[in-house]
Amino acid sequence: MHVFVTGATGFIGSAIVQELLSHGHRVTGLARSDAAVEALAAAGAVAHRGSIDDLDSLRRGAANADAVIHTAFNHDFSKFAASCEADRGIITALGDALAGSDRRLVVTSGTALVAGGPLATEVDVPHATHPRVASEQAAAALVERGMHASVVRLPPSVHGEGDHGFVPLLIDLARRQGLAAYVGDGRNRWPAVHRLDAAELFRRVAESGRAGFSYHGAAESGLPFTEITAVIGRRLGLPVQGLTSEAAAAHFGWFQHFAGMDNPCSSDWTQRELGWQPRHPGLLADLDLPGYFES
Repeated sequence: MHVFVTGATGFIGSAIVQELLSHGHRVTGLARSDAAVEALAAAGAVAHRGSIDDLDSLRRGAANADAVIHTAFNHDFSKFAASCEADRGIITALGDALAGSDRRLVVTSGTALVAGGPLATEVDVPHATHPRVASEQAAAALVERGMHASVVRLPPSVHGEGDHGFVPLLIDLARRQGLAAYVGDGRNRWPAVHRLDAAELFRRVAESGRAGFSYHGAAESGLPFTEITAVIGRRLGLPVQGLTSEAAAAHFGWFQHFAGMDNPCSSDWTQRELGWQPRHPGLLADLDLPGYFES
């Protein structure tokens, strides 16, 4: 199978490229720079010059592929809502290139869209007010047009070597503030997955995922936030403390919502449906390795 991957040189996308290649698939990756072209060539993939800001380049990249995995996203949270709406247009453009066929499109979303319940499952409908719902709405619109689109919801922490997501942000905040903090009693829970397990899930969905279905990439259903901050505090030699909402706003800034988010999440159906069995280290074991704290 020939797979077109957006975000192919990113933290998750690069793992997906290796996962696909190791299972005999051909890969073309979206590349917006010479460095990305070189990285893809070194990995054994073909580069397609373009960017998520150039919809025509996306259509051309997807046109000859048997499947598309879309992981690229603008993570500038100062314009998060605009980036989410842009993702709607990106997904629509990729779908246009696949129209009239049964070729698969795998779209990335987040378990945060179904946060707040006792245990989020794959059939839960995303919150309509969450900006990132635009991605799932775009995928659903393609399914209504007869296309084969599926969604992979990733947890707040996709961890592993090279992580530059939420956990490194927490570590940086703790260093700068001199405190490893949590919101309130810190009992809110984060699901998590190792990047290599996430990559395997994307491959399996691209190979055999069902149209119109959402899959949960949660290897761990929900770690208490206090346990995450405890490791950070111990590794940095800093106090660990719960903060009131007002103090948390000053400590976390725009990240307060995520730091206080309770998102217990099941992937039981995903694992049964696809035979996906996460096997790499969990978040706390990964976080206790030196790599997260080398500066």
